[in-house]
Amino acid sequence: MQIDLIFKIAAIGIIVAVLNQLLVRSGREEQAMMTTLAGLIVVLMMIIQEISQLFSLIKSVFGFY
Repeated sequence: MQIDLIFKIAAIGIIVAVLNQLLVRSGREEQAMMTTLAGLIVVLMMIIQEISQLFSLIKSVFGFY
């Protein structure tokens, strides 16, 4: 696993947490929820790409076609 991926996920988490707090305190709970959901989707897409690369590597190592 690349250390850059961990830092990217942490940075997205910090940004989403700050935006969430700002939006909740200003009375925009719906937008805060959408921001949190968007951050979660971005992180999941990053993880799915890494898992896809892992499966491709496993297929090539074991010779599955």
